[in-house]
Amino acid sequence: MGTDISYDSILKLYDLDKKDIRSYSPSVLAYIGDTVFDLFVRSAVIGEGNISVNKMHKKCAMVVKASSQARIYEKIEPMLSDEEADVMRRGRNSHQKTMAKNASAADYHKATGLEALIGYLFMTGRTERIFELMKQIQF
Repeated sequence: MGTDISYDSILKLYDLDKKDIRSYSPSVLAYIGDTVFDLFVRSAVIGEGNISVNKMHKKCAMVVKASSQARIYEKIEPMLSDEEADVMRRGRNSHQKTMAKNASAADYHKATGLEALIGYLFMTGRTERIFELMKQIQF
């Protein structure tokens, strides 16, 4: 097994079969996308240098909060293929049972759309595309 962290390599590690990506709800895609997005942000913040964990956490929190993700959603939306835009739109329009405590409903829905897109790209093995989109984030 290679050393890459991809959805396929994780499935292989645990001897799991790959499922049809279309069978996953936007909420499931957002669930994994939230973690992948967080990993990118934390890695970038750590890469800036050795600072206290408290400062790292505050910096990351500024990027992963719903209002920041909503701005990223709006920034990358014109860059998306029809397929990617559809996934992001489905995530935005999905009915969420929970809501972020310090976010507007509109921002929360856009954040969910962004996370669904990131999850979709991760699960379909398109990590290079995630890198392209994540370049749009300013720290």
